[in-house]
Amino acid sequence: MSWELDENSYQRRLESALLYHEAGRVTQSVGMVYEAYLPGAGIGSLCQILPAGDPYSTHGVEAEVVGFRDRRVMLMPFGDAQGVSNHSLVVLKKKDSSVLVGESLLGRVIDSRGEPMDGKGPIALTGASEERPLYQKPSHPLERTMITQPLDLGIRSINGLITCGRGQRVGIMAGSGVGKSVLLGMMARHTAADVNVIALIGERGREVREFIEKDLGPEGLARSVVIVATSDQSPLLRMRG
Repeated sequence: MSWELDENSYQRRLESALLYHEAGRVTQSVGMVYEAYLPGAGIGSLCQILPAGDPYSTHGVEAEVVGFRDRRVMLMPFGDAQGVSNHSLVVLKKKDSSVLVGESLLGRVIDSRGEPMDGKGPIALTGASEERPLYQKPSHPLERTMITQPLDLGIRSINGLITCGRGQRVGIMAGSGVGKSVLLGMMARHTAADVNVIALIGERGREVREFIEKDLGPEGLARSVVIVATSDQSPLLRMRG
């Protein structure tokens, strides 16, 4: 019995059989951007920068590939990069930026990396859970669905005077302390929508808990997914959020 080896098939099998992570080394730091040699990384890849002198540490700094220069990648860390030097190793964790979606996120509060921050333990992986790319192309303008049906927000003044439609985008602009968060919480609790995705991007850290516990409440949180990226976090984390 004779057979001919398919090179492409062999390459795919070989790549899937690798049980190690690609690793490189930091070569330069310019402000909050780090240069590193890291084979296999692309734009949006997630990496971990390990502290110098401790290549086996599990408490490194997570970073995202934001560009290239010659044969090196440009990394932007998610948080404080204390201890990073030109002796630090860089490990490739994921080749693309993706987020877990599914019914298991209902009632949870997560950060911009998809990690739970509500103290309820890890997010359970159910059969309905799947990975979706974080950065996607916008829909074609001529393929978008027309707005023809009203959306009940559960607030009579809005429903009667400034009715919102399904798929409509609305801006709520006002000064501080006049009730924007209260209005958002009322919408989340009483809207006819099945699921609320509430992104608190650039919110003051001291106001997040107040919004979740007071304005949103247990009733609104039960049907919501809350993503938090406060104003004291890096622009990269806020963009991902």
